[in-house]
Amino acid sequence: MSSSAAGKYKSGKLSREDYKKQKDLEEARKAGTAPAELDSDGNAINPHIPQFMSKAPWYMDTGKAGLHHQRKRAPSPTTSSSSSAAWYARGQTSSAPAPKKYKRGACENCGAMSHKTKQCVERPRKRGARWTGEDMRANEEITDVRLAYEAKRDRWNGYDAERHRGIMREWEGVEEARRRRKALELDTKKAGAGETGDKTKAEKGIEDELGSSDEESAEDAEDAEARRPRAAVRNLRIREDTAKYLRNLDPDSAYYDPKTRSMRENPYATTSATSGSEGSSNPVAPSNATAYAGDNFVRYSGESREVAKKEVFAWEAEARGNLRAHFQANPTQAALMYEEFREKKEERRGANRAKVLETYGGEEHLKAPARELRMLQEAYVEYSRDGRVVRAPGGSAAAAAATAATDAAEKAEGAEGAAAVRSRYREDVHPMNHAAVYGSWWCDGQWGYACCRQLPRNAYCTASASAGRLK
Repeated sequence: MSSSAAGKYKSGKLSREDYKKQKDLEEARKAGTAPAELDSDGNAINPHIPQFMSKAPWYMDTGKAGLHHQRKRAPSPTTSSSSSAAWYARGQTSSAPAPKKYKRGACENCGAMSHKTKQCVERPRKRGARWTGEDMRANEEITDVRLAYEAKRDRWNGYDAERHRGIMREWEGVEEARRRRKALELDTKKAGAGETGDKTKAEKGIEDELGSSDEESAEDAEDAEARRPRAAVRNLRIREDTAKYLRNLDPDSAYYDPKTRSMRENPYATTSATSGSEGSSNPVAPSNATAYAGDNFVRYSGESREVAKKEVFAWEAEARGNLRAHFQANPTQAALMYEEFREKKEERRGANRAKVLETYGGEEHLKAPARELRMLQEAYVEYSRDGRVVRAPGGSAAAAAATAATDAAEKAEGAEGAAAVRSRYREDVHPMNHAAVYGSWWCDGQWGYACCRQLPRNAYCTASASAGRLK
């Protein structure tokens, strides 16, 4: 629908005839047979403008046809003070003099009319101006700043650039004072070193502090950059060497990380004796397994752990302020300092231990028995149900020998008419001076000992005392 029709449409519902008339008028204006519609300023409205552009929103609709809502509006006089120059007057008092006596509704603490007692920023008085009537304060200057939509959301609105310039001037003054003090110290060093023909140590120190007067050209700088050795990329291999991921093609072998080019575990850890043969997934023969055993083998073997401890010691020493212990710049000194540190640590530990033992005692508890006494003294032997030895400490041969010895003992006992085969359980053990086992006697539904005929399980045997009674 065009803008001409949009201007004529009423808020109410049109009848069929009125709607048809408006559509015919719209088509006639598009065809040029009817004059174009005019806005409030007398300008013709293009009938081909669509309705969503020509129709004004509800909060800007004036009821007249036109495109005023599409044009930039002039700022209203109410928002003329939204410029960056107009801002709140903070901490400024009005030009009017301070009141002489307290007025009703003023601040009870200072007597100003511009704020209430809870909003007063002055020190709370013991007795406020309301009761004393003395030292009345003037009213603060209250600025009514009316901000537009953009000014309310401007994060730099009200920012004073002069404050930042003051901070810059302050820091520039501090830097200039530091530079003058440094130059004065260097002049003092140069005067103390004396005048010589060659460059003295003081002059070299000055050049190191302030820089050489001969500036390198851009070409020299480029040459120096080209001559500088480039940092080597980690875990790069020589092209002739076998790649880590080709050492063992078994998917269950060590994991290879392509991002860091690292294989931490040993790829030959699960290699069988058939590796390298036909049909095997490992193309490398087992004889080459000792050439590479994983990154962790290199990292945790040899003196790598000691080197790591020395490097950590250098880092901790530097954190404490000792700059001489640098593991890369001076490794010999760092190693000597580490050995000295270990010796002092052991001495201090021994001194603390001796002091604790001297104070509290108990040194006899620290003397451990011999290793032979702390080891297992009894051998584990496992028997079957019929008393044969199933497992012995010496293995299958020892078990067979023990079984043969048991069979020989059984045969000898059988020939002599001895008791049954012994088992792994303790036999012929009668505690509490009993001559029979518990359960060898039954009386009135309870078990007991047949030697003394006592029913309690933990009863002491009284067979000698009860023999006469039983008889």
